[in-house]
Amino acid sequence: MKRWHPGLRTSIVLTVIAVTVAATGAMAGLSYQLQQSSVRDRFKSAALADFDSDAQQIHQWLVNSRATDESKLDSVAQYLNGRLSLDWSIVNLNPAIGPQSPLSNGGYAAVSGVPYTLSQEQVDTALRSQEHKTYDVNFQGSLQLIIVGQTEPRLLLVEYYDTKIIDSELAKARLELAAASVLVILVGSLLGVLAARRIQRRVRVAAGAARTLGAGDLDTRLAVQGTDEFADLAGSFNAMAERLGESIAELRRKDAQQRRFVADVAHDLRTPMAVLIAASDGLHGPERERSAELVATQTRRLSALVEDLLEMSRFDAGAAELRPEHLDLQELCVDVVEMVAADIPVTLRGNGIVVGDPRRLHTVVRNLVSNALHHGAPPITITVDGTAEFEARVIVRDHGPGLPPELAPVVFDRFVRGDRSRRSEGSGLGLAIGYENAVLHGGRIDVASPGGAEFTLVVPRIPPGGPRPSDGSPAPAHP
Repeated sequence: MKRWHPGLRTSIVLTVIAVTVAATGAMAGLSYQLQQSSVRDRFKSAALADFDSDAQQIHQWLVNSRATDESKLDSVAQYLNGRLSLDWSIVNLNPAIGPQSPLSNGGYAAVSGVPYTLSQEQVDTALRSQEHKTYDVNFQGSLQLIIVGQTEPRLLLVEYYDTKIIDSELAKARLELAAASVLVILVGSLLGVLAARRIQRRVRVAAGAARTLGAGDLDTRLAVQGTDEFADLAGSFNAMAERLGESIAELRRKDAQQRRFVADVAHDLRTPMAVLIAASDGLHGPERERSAELVATQTRRLSALVEDLLEMSRFDAGAAELRPEHLDLQELCVDVVEMVAADIPVTLRGNGIVVGDPRRLHTVVRNLVSNALHHGAPPITITVDGTAEFEARVIVRDHGPGLPPELAPVVFDRFVRGDRSRRSEGSGLGLAIGYENAVLHGGRIDVASPGGAEFTLVVPRIPPGGPRPSDGSPAPAHP
């Protein structure tokens, strides 16, 4: 059998009805029990008060009566008969007052009044107790309250109080509570239907927004109203849509970058391959030395390009390895200057000792210096700024034309060259690789054009969360 799964609106309505019925039924039942207890207690208290009054009157009647002993019970009966609408019985075990009640079948029969038999247990209890005893019995076809008490030594008075009045009052109370419960359940059900409709409408709006977002409309947003759970849902949906839009935009940017990357790789490979083909053909002719020189040059260029591409692929795959150790940035910069054989002064301010990967930081500084040599103009300066406590800076500045405004936002992208209109021996990957190496150290490269181009490598003194220095030496001292 297929299991029934109610919808959201039906579930809410059924839940509200169930809760309303349960709460209303419990409240009505409790109210009735409290009212019934109160009514019966009042009725019992009034009956006991009447019984006490009758017992005292009987005592006074007997004390003041001048009747003979044989007629004392008749005097009591005469008084009780004056009590209208009251049924009573006399059970007498005192021979001084009059005829005694006979014991038969475990009970004592009344000698006067309504014929009734008190059990021997009830009689013994009444004789031992100073208080009157009450019993609920079915007497003469209706439920009645009987009170048994000793008015004179061994003279028991039994009075019968019909509960029809309070039973009718309680029945009326039950009917009123039932009607009120039905009304509350109907009102609660109606409110449940209205609440379910409102909730369902808001859920449908959210579902429609989700479908619209899934169809590709990334600008879809929900209105945030109030501070309830639906407001939280709308806020979470909007945040998700915002992040999704950013992710898709990033993916599109990466896709465009990848297509440009492939096109640039193909373009950069075409020239050396064409030269290699022409040079290889020339190896069979008279220009063998020139052809061999061209083959060697283009082979080195291809090798450098392949190495750069492999390095970028490691960054993309998250497989770039950092091998930190303590190093002196001033010495590293001097080594770079000697390698490029340029007359560039290196200035130190503060403490230039950091923990980093010498090979990767050397690559960063070398790419910045090469960029200044190829695209800038002298004088070129290198400044190692170690005055900050937790980071150090290497500033490479030239006094050339600086960066064009349209180039600044994409200067660290792959295959970006300073001048696209001329052919360049560079691959356009140097600054991109340098930036990735800086990020790998937890740093960055800032760029500015204060009368030339100024690139600033910022690295923390210790890479955040990185491995311990491979040389095992202590951390660098802060200035």
